[in-house]
Amino acid sequence: MTEVTVAEERPDQGEVKELLGQSDAFLSALYPPEHQRRQPTVAALLGENVHFLVARHDGKALGCMALIRTGPDKGELRRCFVTETARGQGAGLAMLLAAEAAARAQKLRVIQLETGHRNIAALRLYRGNGYRERGPFGDYPDDGVSVFMEKTL
Repeated sequence: MTEVTVAEERPDQGEVKELLGQSDAFLSALYPPEHQRRQPTVAALLGENVHFLVARHDGKALGCMALIRTGPDKGELRRCFVTETARGQGAGLAMLLAAEAAARAQKLRVIQLETGHRNIAALRLYRGNGYRERGPFGDYPDDGVSVFMEKTL
């Protein structure tokens, strides 16, 4: 396994903005426009309620994940992405564990997320780490494409 480090970083730096663009392209290839969710903007990811994490190996960005506080004891994972060349090397797990640690430090009790049914690697990661399927939350529609999950910490 490649040694991966995860740290909180700003989402408005060049290499990280590039990751976000790759994430958008990845989702566009998986789902037709009517089933694509509007992702938080870079400006939104700079909010005080956001912990934006970046996984790196030898200084190169491999992936990103945002933990957004959505309530007094709840958070949501958004903008979760690992580059194609880095998949299977531990970056996703490292970011997930870092996000959970950040959630615990904030006294969050529940982490929720929405992903698509075609994102098999993401589903495997979440299910393998204790996330369970649930119904829609927030303003997400129940469209048959989304998979809603949560984990109690």
